[in-house]
Amino acid sequence: MKLNHFIDHTVLKPTALVSDIEKACKEAIEYQFASVCIPPNFIKQAKALTNGTGVKVATVIGFPFGYSAIEAKLAETLLAIVDGVDELDIVINISAIKNNDWEYLANEINHLMPVIKQKEKIVKIIIESGVLTDEEIIKCCELYGPAEIDYLKTSTGYAEKGASVHVVELFRKHLPAHIQIKASGGIRDYAFAKQLVDAGATRLGCSASVAIVEGSKASSDSNY
Repeated sequence: MKLNHFIDHTVLKPTALVSDIEKACKEAIEYQFASVCIPPNFIKQAKALTNGTGVKVATVIGFPFGYSAIEAKLAETLLAIVDGVDELDIVINISAIKNNDWEYLANEINHLMPVIKQKEKIVKIIIESGVLTDEEIIKCCELYGPAEIDYLKTSTGYAEKGASVHVVELFRKHLPAHIQIKASGGIRDYAFAKQLVDAGATRLGCSASVAIVEGSKASSDSNY
C-alpha cells in the first residue's frame, strides 16, 4: 500500500526554522504528500514553495492545548485564511470536554464553521483522544459529526498518548460515513501507519513521513 497521499507532512515544533519549513515543503513535493502542516507564521512561505505542485498547505489553530478563547481561534482562523491556507487543523477546548461542558463546545464549533465553509477550506477537528475516555470520544463524534467538519483528528502529538487503532475504529463506528478521520501522534513506521489506514484513517499526521514511505517501498519490494 502506498501511503504518501494519506500523509500530512508535519513540522510543528516551537523551534521550527525557516530551513525546516523549506525542507518539509521540498520533501512533500518529492514524495507527493497530501499536505505540509506548519505553524501559522509560515503559511505564506509554504504556499510560495508548494505553488502549482498539488501539495496543500495546512496549519493549526488553538494549538496545542485548545484552551484559547473562541474569539482568539476565530481570529487565528481568519488570519490563516487571509494568508492562503488550504486546510485548518483546529484543537477544540479539551478542558471543556473534561468538564462535560458540551454547550461551550457546540458554541465554539458553531462560531468557527461558517467562516471556514464560506471560504471553502478543509477543517480537521482535533480532540486529543489520548486523554479522553471512550465515552468522551463517542460524545465528540456525536457533536462534531453533524457539524459537517471534514475530518475528526485523534491528537496533537503533544499528549503522552497519540493515535491508536482502537480510537480510529471508535471514530469510524460513531461518525457519519462522509466524515473522514485523521490519525496523528506517534506514527513513526510503515506498519503502524498501515494499521491506522486499514482501521479507517484517510489522513495521517506525521513528522517521520519520509521514513514511513521508504518503509512502504521496502515492504512492497519484499513482496517480489
